[in-house]
Amino acid sequence: MGQSKRFAWTWTIKEEDLSEYVRMHLDPWPEVLAEHKRAGIKNYSIFQNGRQFLYCFECDDVKAAFQFIAGSKVCQEWNAITSKMVEGSFDFNQEVPIEPLAEVFFLA
Repeated sequence: MGQSKRFAWTWTIKEEDLSEYVRMHLDPWPEVLAEHKRAGIKNYSIFQNGRQFLYCFECDDVKAAFQFIAGSKVCQEWNAITSKMVEGSFDFNQEVPIEPLAEVFFLA
């Protein structure tokens, strides 16, 4: 995951779940947001291009953050719903739960 404190990846959402996935992210559970903050995740954005979504955030320790998220009951509940909407799915208990994108440019 490199030295960068910025982290990004993409997922494609199944056509039949697209509107529900967007709806859930327009009105996320406050407890899930709180858990992400407690995990050390900040400046988290999600961008949509059709069925493809780009996720990016900043975090000092991504591995620890993902371990925290994997152990969070409310995040497990959220992920149980949303993971079924993602083509390929994800599991935050895996060593590398998502395939990170390489950062090739950053302007501060």
